[in-house]
Amino acid sequence: MLLKHTTPKEIDRKALTINPAKTCQPVGAMYAALGLHGCLPHSHGSQGCCSYHRSALTRHFKEPVMAATSSFTEGASVFGGSANLIQSINTIFTVYNPEVIAVHTTCLSETIGDDMTAIISKAKDDGFIPEGKKVIFCNTPSYIGTHVTGYANQVTSFVKNFSTSTLKKKNVVNLVAGWMEPSDMREIKRLAKEMEARTILFPDFTDVLDAPMDGKFHMYPAGGTTIEEMTATGDSKFTIGMGPYSTEDACIALENKCKVKFDMVDIPIGLKATDRFLMSLSRHANVPVPDSITADRGRLVDLMADSATNLYGRRVALWGDPDTLIPLCEFLVSMDMRPVYVVSGTSGKLFDVRMKEILKDIPEAKFKSGERADMFLMHQWIKQEGVDLLIGNTYGKYIARDEDTPFVRFGFPIADRSGHNYLPKTGYNGAAHLTTQILNALLDHQDRTCPEEKVEFQL
Repeated sequence: MLLKHTTPKEIDRKALTINPAKTCQPVGAMYAALGLHGCLPHSHGSQGCCSYHRSALTRHFKEPVMAATSSFTEGASVFGGSANLIQSINTIFTVYNPEVIAVHTTCLSETIGDDMTAIISKAKDDGFIPEGKKVIFCNTPSYIGTHVTGYANQVTSFVKNFSTSTLKKKNVVNLVAGWMEPSDMREIKRLAKEMEARTILFPDFTDVLDAPMDGKFHMYPAGGTTIEEMTATGDSKFTIGMGPYSTEDACIALENKCKVKFDMVDIPIGLKATDRFLMSLSRHANVPVPDSITADRGRLVDLMADSATNLYGRRVALWGDPDTLIPLCEFLVSMDMRPVYVVSGTSGKLFDVRMKEILKDIPEAKFKSGERADMFLMHQWIKQEGVDLLIGNTYGKYIARDEDTPFVRFGFPIADRSGHNYLPKTGYNGAAHLTTQILNALLDHQDRTCPEEKVEFQL
């Protein structure tokens, strides 16, 4: 394998990314659009772009992902894609009849400079958008940002196009979901329901990308945030954004448009992040945290204590999205593990600030975000001094194989395993599941590689 030729010596790379720890904006926009009920994502660009974005999501979720495309050819690439998009809108409403078409741009349409507002206005004036239907868009050029950026842009577009204030505030708290699995959203909704808090979650992938098999094809599954719910977010009394990289822009847009104030928290991964989320929801929904959830917390703490002997001091390398890496690293530190290498392809000053704070007692820790924070850099760091565990998406399996290191799959994409969209990582129960995964990966590797006389029957 080529990875065996990776050297520990770092070279200052100013214009080269090798095995990026990210993917492109339209993937995130397409994913977010699926969290709106009756919405069909539309890729304004070539067929190849749309096929890649769909396949990336399909491979991860093991579910068919529906999306349309403007199907640019040479002519559209030179003269613009206005005619293609207008024809697409007409065809989509005629044949597939969605409630909403969520258009996202690509490198090609952004480079040409297609005016999306003008094109959609013309489609409406020409009668191609039926009464009561909607076409929205967001700009997602692939040559800047990442899938996290595209997700954030699409969620912000929901607010700009649907959230409406009637000046009659309701006792409802909006929960703006960062990039997470349907199982994570299901757990967050369960916690809110157990607290008897009235909430609107958006986007919402439950019963969309984890819909039950009933033997029938559903173009638009039963789940997702409805248009009515999305519209009502403007009358909610407060908003909680989970993950600043994915949700802060939407929260700001909602406050500016409808005067709904917000609190920004981490995605509730691990003990402390879940504590902060529940405290924020309890305070702003004016409801107590019930004993049943406190008991969940106690069980997690008990599991952490039981696992301490095997987790203490373990060196960990992680990669992925900043919104998940920040609370995940905090959780590992709370279990006395040592996240020593952390990379994220999504750049931002907040990541550096939070990593410095979380890893302040681990002097050997290295972290980096942005285009040059890639899997090649991660492998170079590991070559310098090895780790006990890898946590990240499927692209790390080659490093895990090359270094013979235990590997826990976490994040996006996971293309070579199943269950991640059914088993949560959020909340206390999700943290318990994650702890068990980590512990089992380490112990499985220990049993497999230790001398015969060191194989223990009991933990």
